[in-house]
Amino acid sequence: MTPFRLDGKRALITGGSKGIGYAAAKLLGDMGAQVTIAARNEDTLKAAATKLGAHWVVADVSTPQGVQAALGAAGKVDILVSNASGPPPSLPSRVTEEAWEKGFQTIFMSTVRLVEGALPSMREQKWGRIIAITSLTVGRPSLTLPVSNAMRAAVTNQLRTLSLEVAAEGITCNTVAPGYTATERLQKLHSDPTEADKLRGKIPAHRFGEPEEVAAAIAFLATNEAAYITGQELLVDGGWSI
Repeated sequence: MTPFRLDGKRALITGGSKGIGYAAAKLLGDMGAQVTIAARNEDTLKAAATKLGAHWVVADVSTPQGVQAALGAAGKVDILVSNASGPPPSLPSRVTEEAWEKGFQTIFMSTVRLVEGALPSMREQKWGRIIAITSLTVGRPSLTLPVSNAMRAAVTNQLRTLSLEVAAEGITCNTVAPGYTATERLQKLHSDPTEADKLRGKIPAHRFGEPEEVAAAIAFLATNEAAYITGQELLVDGGWSI
C-alpha cells in the first residue's frame, strides 16, 4: 500500500459533524477511507456529511440503541474514532448524581459499547484501529471539569487494558488527548477575550490548537505505519503538559 493511505478501510467517527470529529472525518476521507459520521443533530450532520462526501447516521451513542444505529450504518468498522461531547463545567462538590451518570453513559459507556460492536470484525481480519478522543485533563485535571476528568481517564485506562489483549491480533488501541483547541466548546468555556488571551499566554506555543492538528494525530494512529503504537496517550497540546 501507498504509505499513509487508508484506501479500502471503513471508519466510524462519532461526534463527526463539527470540531475535531469533523476534521478527523475529512482527513481520513482524504486519505482514502470510507467514512461514516454519527451525531445527534440531523441538520448539522447532514450539512457536514454533504461537505465531506461521507455517510451519516443520526445517533445518540450515550444509549445502547444509538450505538447499534451507528455501527449498523457503518457496517464493518476498521477504524473506530470514539469522540464524545464534553459535560458542562461544575465544581466537584456540586456535581449531581444525575450528571455523573450522564457523563458515564456519554463518555465511558459509549466507548465501551462501540468497541464491543466493532471488535469482532477487527479480530476476524486481524487489523483494527481503536482511537478515543480524551483531553489533556486526564493528566492535569481541571477544577471545573470533574466529570470529564474522571470519565476520560476511565476511557484511557480502558483502552490501555484492552490493548494488552488485542495487540497480537493486529489491533491497536490509543487515545488522543487535545489541549486547548479552537472549537465551539472552547469558545463557550472561555468566551471572555481577556481570559482567552491570558490562557494562550500560558501555553508554550502561545496559541490554541486547530482541530486539523488534532485530526493529524488521529489519522497517523489509524495508518499501517502506526501498527507498533498501542496503549498510548498522544497529547496534542502545544506543550501545555510539559
